[in-house]
Amino acid sequence: MKKELGAKGYLFPMPVAMIATYDPEGKVDVMNMAWGTLCDTNMVVCNLTSSHKTVKNMKAGSDFTIALATKPLLEVSDYFGLASGNVVKDKFERSGLHAIPSKHVKAPVIEEYPLTLECRFHKDYTDEEGNYMVYGEIVNVLADESILKEDGSIDFAAWQPILFSQIDNAYYEVGPKASAAFSAGKIYLQKKH
Repeated sequence: MKKELGAKGYLFPMPVAMIATYDPEGKVDVMNMAWGTLCDTNMVVCNLTSSHKTVKNMKAGSDFTIALATKPLLEVSDYFGLASGNVVKDKFERSGLHAIPSKHVKAPVIEEYPLTLECRFHKDYTDEEGNYMVYGEIVNVLADESILKEDGSIDFAAWQPILFSQIDNAYYEVGPKASAAFSAGKIYLQKKH
């Protein structure tokens, strides 16, 4: 028997994604994004609160990068969600991490994160409740060689990405591969009614 839980955002999992921008003075800002996903093969959508320093940076002309958090960077990634760049003026410096300019967009790349999406600001809008939606075009993906297999594909065991659950406000590790996609369900294609 199923129990009704009400209207909740229980779409699991969500990436633990660090959005990095430059402020108008060229200072690095990073935040941990709670709501965002792919919305096309080369597009991301991020749902942010309008008061975030990151949003102010985007509105001032910054593109952005999205670095996906890993188990070794869990604590600093969580910190980027706890501290506000509007309040903690040396937020990025406190992290001890390092950033370099992207070669493709007007945004920083945080060196310690092994996988980064470089995104060009595409379009945005603010809804009635003050939520800021921004769409970014992925123009390049940077991957550290340490997480690549010999054929150039991502090695999930070496990468160690973590996931966020809105269900219990917790981070989870990615487990072993369950199956190849677009393959396991083929047995139903041959089934007769």
